[in-house]
Amino acid sequence: MPYPTPSSTMEKLTEAKADLGIKDVVVLCGSLRFADLMAEVAVEQEAMAGALVLKPQCNLKLPHPLWADPADAEALAARLAQQHEQKIRLANRVIVVGDYIGDSTRSEIAYARRLGKPITFTHPSVDPDTV
Repeated sequence: MPYPTPSSTMEKLTEAKADLGIKDVVVLCGSLRFADLMAEVAVEQEAMAGALVLKPQCNLKLPHPLWADPADAEALAARLAQQHEQKIRLANRVIVVGDYIGDSTRSEIAYARRLGKPITFTHPSVDPDTV
């Protein structure tokens, strides 16, 4: 009698999202210098089409008491990077926003590609695989 092959964690996540009625989860990546464009893509393009949108929540380049201390800022940056990878794992697809790709965004793109996530670019000319 053949035994079923156990599902991978990602397959289980896909099944769980379907069971919960979560059809489309998109994560936005990119420099927060494009925060306005991210907000526009999130609402006007994705949320209006029914997607659940995940995006960066903190802009560490703007002054704020929570990251005024450099040590706190460094620890928070590392935690936010880990959280963004979690968002990429949850997402069905990724949209890279803006016409500039920095090191963090380049790392997020590489991570999403390793996971096999479909990626689109608001500015396709910055795709590291085509530059």
